Amino acid sequence: MTALGASLVFATKTINKRLLDSMLGFAGGVMIAASFWSLLAPAIEMSEDNSIGNWFPAAFGFLLGGIFLWGIDKILPHLHPNTPISEAEGIYPKERKRSTLLVLAITLHNIPEGLAVGIAFGALANGGTEATLASALTLALGIGIQNFPEGVAVSMPLRGEGMSRRKSFFYGQFSGMVEPIAAVIGAFAVAFIEPLLPYALSFAAGAMIFVVIEEVIPSSQEKGNKDLASMSLMVGFVLMMILDVALG
Repeated sequence: MTALGASLVFATKTINKRLLDSMLGFAGGVMIAASFWSLLAPAIEMSEDNSIGNWFPAAFGFLLGGIFLWGIDKILPHLHPNTPISEAEGIYPKERKRSTLLVLAITLHNIPEGLAVGIAFGALANGGTEATLASALTLALGIGIQNFPEGVAVSMPLRGEGMSRRKSFFYGQFSGMVEPIAAVIGAFAVAFIEPLLPYALSFAAGAMIFVVIEEVIPSSQEKGNKDLASMSLMVGFVLMMILDVALG
């Protein structure tokens, strides 16, 4: 899906800003809904026998996931789309090319998405009744849908700066390569360490919510299309909720 979004660079050099903002808002809604319905809710259900309370693993893992992404965000050099290179973040960002910084930004935000899918499928190995195959597939579908605008968000700015279509597409789809790697790591971690499952699910949820708040929502509203982006977010949330409840 990331590659499919990036492939739009072969058809046009620019994309309608209202359309891109609505797509980003939709992606944010999908991620928020997936964080709760596919990750936090199962984590709470799995923690009924926790000595502290069934809320503890979800709360602890959620905050830990946000802190983890915040730390990576401060270390890894990256640049958000439509941002001047002077505002690049991370350690020694000025020593990197703009194209590299843009790709690293999306790559950073794809890590929790890959973890979430991997953890959901890894939970199946533990035979958990709450973590069904349908729920894991729904989560993968939702993450795939919201990957489409991420591919666009990388390839289009690069093409607009004069990079060739082929290179713009390559960098756009390459930003999603980290997801299957993170998914494999997450799946193996929870498949062999069952007590970590509620914490792992909520960790992935916290990391995704951090991405939505720190990047997806601001990016969808910075061009003035706040109402459109907000309504698109709600549509994305509802769609993901329906998929998860109906199929999971």
